[in-house]
Amino acid sequence: MKKILFFLCVAFMAQSNITAQKFAYVDVEKILNELPDYQKAQTDLDNIASKWKQEIAQEYDKIKGLYNKYQAEQVLLSDDARKQREDEINQKEKEVRELQKTKFGTDGALFQKRQELVKPIQDKVYAAIEKYALDKTFDFIFDKGTAGMIFSSSKFDVTADISKILNK
Repeated sequence: MKKILFFLCVAFMAQSNITAQKFAYVDVEKILNELPDYQKAQTDLDNIASKWKQEIAQEYDKIKGLYNKYQAEQVLLSDDARKQREDEINQKEKEVRELQKTKFGTDGALFQKRQELVKPIQDKVYAAIEKYALDKTFDFIFDKGTAGMIFSSSKFDVTADISKILNK
């Protein structure tokens, strides 16, 4: 009886084609930091950001100068002249904040430059990871730094099944 049960279990396992998934992780940040192209791109981005920060700081210094001059002359100015100077200072502050947003905002020039310089290098790394995963038959590869999935075998994608359930 035990032999029959054993053979039935073996047959069931063979028929159901049970296989273990292969997992791996990679430290993408370490890989990127070892690439000369990435190091150069980072240096270029740092230089650009530093230049823009300096420009913005100079503009804020000009505003500070305007404000100090206004403070010194305030008692001698008429109400209209005072209002005009205050508006001028506020307008300059608004312009500098807008410049700062244009350069460093979420869709700003620095972000665009980062996309231009770094994204092709990242794409190259991810392509190498995918090739490695396929060559070594890994089912999943995670990034150590972000704990995000970089590669997954399409045979484990259940997106269509879930969509079918939701669209019934």
